[in-house]
Amino acid sequence: MLETLRNEGFDILTRNHAEAILAQDFPNELSMLSRILSEFRISLAEIVHGGGGEAGLTQRLRHELSDVGWRKHSFRVETIVDGHARAGISHEVDHVKFAEAGALALEIEWNNKDPFFDRDLENFQRLHALSAISVGVVVTRGGSMQAAFLERITAWMKGEGLSSEDDLDRLGIGARTPAQRAAVSEQVARGMPFAEAFARKFVADKFGQATTHWSKLEERVSRGVGNPCPLLLIGLPASILTD
Repeated sequence: MLETLRNEGFDILTRNHAEAILAQDFPNELSMLSRILSEFRISLAEIVHGGGGEAGLTQRLRHELSDVGWRKHSFRVETIVDGHARAGISHEVDHVKFAEAGALALEIEWNNKDPFFDRDLENFQRLHALSAISVGVVVTRGGSMQAAFLERITAWMKGEGLSSEDDLDRLGIGARTPAQRAAVSEQVARGMPFAEAFARKFVADKFGQATTHWSKLEERVSRGVGNPCPLLLIGLPASILTD
């Protein structure tokens, strides 16, 4: 099932025997997750109109997962001494799937600051140590999507006839700071078409290297963050972007 996603361009990385655990103990859950991700599409219009944030596009994915039982759950952990609770802490996960063989925990990191990966992986580590989950799953922007954003968004903006500040309201693009306007104006003054200048600034501001995407996730697991929790990491590919 993961091979199908690999063949479709998804970045797939597993750690600590996660693939074997999923295939043996959670075949139905893995099949459903693979199907949902394989069929998921993101329009460039959603990305631009949403200002790069989560509203809309990932909410659709969250709802699809919730509809098949991957729901938000808060794990409550308490330390009890002689019948008295001494300490308590909650670990909230956006998507948990409870099955006969155990529980799977999943987080979607579309466009947060990259330290959110540390939070997710360390949370999975703690929950796995408590036998609360069997596998932790992270879904984020894949390497091909990250690399394609500038070209695809530029082409979309040109196709929509973005040629001046006046077109921004028409296309439903939100307000920008004076610094952002100045940066675009500077590039236009140097001869760059407005759509290209705006797209460059938009992509740099919204999807920069310090945000959650595949290479940042790889860096963390290569350092052992999250170990020894079995992990399934999934990067959404450029092929799911639609014009």
